[in-house]
Order: sequence, then structure tokens, then C-alpha cells
Amino acid sequence: MYVYKTLSAGGRFCHWLIAGCMVILFCTGLYIGNPAFIGTQGTEPTMAVANLFSMETIRYIHFAAAFVFCGALLFRLFLVFSYPGDRLFPNFRSTGYWQGLVEVMAYYAFLRRHHKTYIRNPLAATAYLGIYFLMFVEAVTGLAMYAMIKPNSWLAGLFGPVNNWLGNEYMTHIVHHVIAWVFFLFLLGHVYMVFYNDIVERSGELSSIVSGRKNFSEQPADAKPGLRVEAKSG
Repeated sequence: MYVYKTLSAGGRFCHWLIAGCMVILFCTGLYIGNPAFIGTQGTEPTMAVANLFSMETIRYIHFAAAFVFCGALLFRLFLVFSYPGDRLFPNFRSTGYWQGLVEVMAYYAFLRRHHKTYIRNPLAATAYLGIYFLMFVEAVTGLAMYAMIKPNSWLAGLFGPVNNWLGNEYMTHIVHHVIAWVFFLFLLGHVYMVFYNDIVERSGELSSIVSGRKNFSEQPADAKPGLRVEAKSG
């Protein structure tokens, strides 16, 4: 059996921190787009609930989670350069990548019974790279809208021009909103694939995000120096 490291402790921490922030941001973002409690009249219990779920409170939670998200994203970028297991991204210049991508896609389309063993298969690696790019765009568009609140701040000088590049603040909002729904759909597919790989392929995908290791019966095609922990027989 071959045991390989996947994500570092920092990478696993960032995974859960980013995932938690995305859930909070998505829920609060839906509320901000369509608030349920914005009235100023009603009974005392009703007003207590209204104050608890006021736009001000929800916006504060959204902004706080957004800055934590940005910090975690920057730390995750740092880890890409510091640990090989945190940079299992696709190599577009490799013929093996394209062959593996077609093979894995055919497997998940039930056109093949097997595919090569990977620490992170080409389809997953490509999806993660795309998601990280969208996270960057989401952060930039979010900061561009936040900068409009404080037009004289350094954030406005740095991210304010994004609104002009996209046409206006409304278009920035639309891009931000659409990407949020892409994240929601990705999350559904991601959870399904994690359980599928853990149950059907028995790759330890679910436990690896906690332990940082995966067990394989054969050498992975994308094995890299420094990731292998040990080799056991049986």
C-alpha cells in the first residue's frame, strides 16, 4: 500500500475556513439581496426578531466573513509556494494531463469502468483551479462594492476602478451574484464526488481532508517527490 500526503495542516485549515466562510457569505448574501426583516413597526417580540436579523447586522456578518475569506485565500496562495501537496494543479502542457482528463471524464460519464490512480485526478485539479480563480474574482468584486461605502478610503482607490471596468456597480453586483450561485452548485457536486470517491473508489477522499493522507494500492500517476510517506505490503 502506498501512503501519500495530500494537503498540509495549513491547507486543511484553509479548506474548512474557506468552506465555512462561503456558507456564511452565501446565506447572508441571499438575505442582503432579498431581506426578510426590514420593517420598523410591529410588536415588541417582532421588533426583537427584526433587530436580530436587521440589514445592519447581516451586512456586518457578511463583511466580517468576507475579510476572513480574503485572508484565508491569501494564506492558501502562500501555501501553494511552500508545500508540494498544496499545489496539485493541472499541467496543461503535459499530454498525460489531457489524456487523463478525457479518461476521468469518460469514467464519470459511465463510459469507462476504471481510470488511472491519482492523488488528485485531472478533472478535480482543473475544477479546483477554476474555483480558486472564481474565488479571486468574487473577492475583488465584493471589495469593489464594499469600497463604494467608503469612497475616500484606500479600498476605493484600489478596488473602485473594478466597477468601471465591468461597466458600473450594478454589473459588479451581477457578476458577484452569479459566481455565488456557481459556488453553491460546485458545493453540491463537490460533496457528491467526495462521498462517491470514498465509498466507490475507496480512496479515503473524505478522511484525507482531516488526516492529510491518502492510501493507494498502486503508485498514483501524479505522484510527486516529497509527498510519499511510506509503502506497506498488503
